[in-house]
Amino acid sequence: MGAVSSLQQIADAVGARLLGDGRAQVRAVASIESATPEDLVFVEDEKHLAAALKSPAGAVIAGPFAETFAATVDGTRPLLISDHPKLAFARAAHFLQVGFPGDDSKPQGSKRQAAVVHASAVVDPSVVLGPGVLVEELAVVAERVNIGQATRIGAGCAIGSGVKIGHDCEIYPHVTIYPGTTLGDRVIVHAGAVLGSDGFGYVRDRKTGRYEKFPQVGRLVIEDDVEIGANATIDRGALDETRIGRGTKIDNLVHIGHNCQIGEDVVIAAQTGLSGSIVIENGVVLGGQVGIGEHARIEAGVMLGGQGGVLPNKVLRGKGVAFWGTPAQPVREYLKQLAALARLAKK
Repeated sequence: MGAVSSLQQIADAVGARLLGDGRAQVRAVASIESATPEDLVFVEDEKHLAAALKSPAGAVIAGPFAETFAATVDGTRPLLISDHPKLAFARAAHFLQVGFPGDDSKPQGSKRQAAVVHASAVVDPSVVLGPGVLVEELAVVAERVNIGQATRIGAGCAIGSGVKIGHDCEIYPHVTIYPGTTLGDRVIVHAGAVLGSDGFGYVRDRKTGRYEKFPQVGRLVIEDDVEIGANATIDRGALDETRIGRGTKIDNLVHIGHNCQIGEDVVIAAQTGLSGSIVIENGVVLGGQVGIGEHARIEAGVMLGGQGGVLPNKVLRGKGVAFWGTPAQPVREYLKQLAALARLAKK
């Protein structure tokens, strides 16, 4: 993690209420089991508070339940009280690592330094690198690429011509970004991901039975604060664009086909596959190994359980409604059908 920070600095940064010595300092976050006196830990449930207070941790983030209980167990351990301890802990981890905007005590990804390009990297002279950009070993950056400040391009990455990458992005090793792709700010792309490749689009000649490639000349746009898992693949649009909305989180080994429109704050778990021209609205949660057919629409707030299947052109709607099975249906209906089948099997 980063430099040492006082508990008062952390409390102010994450919006927690501090009980105890605000001058006490921590350096990192940890689990209760592995904590040292320089670590910050958290508890969401009162039943784990005693273990946290008995650990060597320098301070504990906990919910309001901790105030009275802590006074009877350990009145000297600093506490940061938050209505959402896990979120406060995540923000504290970020603060300890890079600081928050406006905090001059943290390095902020070398924003005030010149870009650094490893001697083995190949960077076209037309490329624009912002302050603090780091291009690591054997990366290849093609012509007319624009990379924003404090972004890191990992070893062995291949960045195609005309790609635009925002500031404070983390592109891990061996990521391939095809020409014309745009990434917003604070985007994280894990190792081996492929962004902007051709979609799976072909036209069958009825006379010969052969398949001919349909043009794949659209774009891929990744908005701010998106995270893309290792070996995920996202296709460019065929004629228009594929778009991944702000704050969406995509797990490892996910495939998103051409022309898909993914909304904001969507969560997609591993091994999910999306066919072309699918619309996923804001706040949708897709479990692992979900499969969705082309031109389907998943409306805002729907939750689709693991291995759920949606047929082409279908619409799932109902904010907060959980769907399950193939074809996907509300989980209560799915469970009723399973129960009915079980009864029939006994007859």
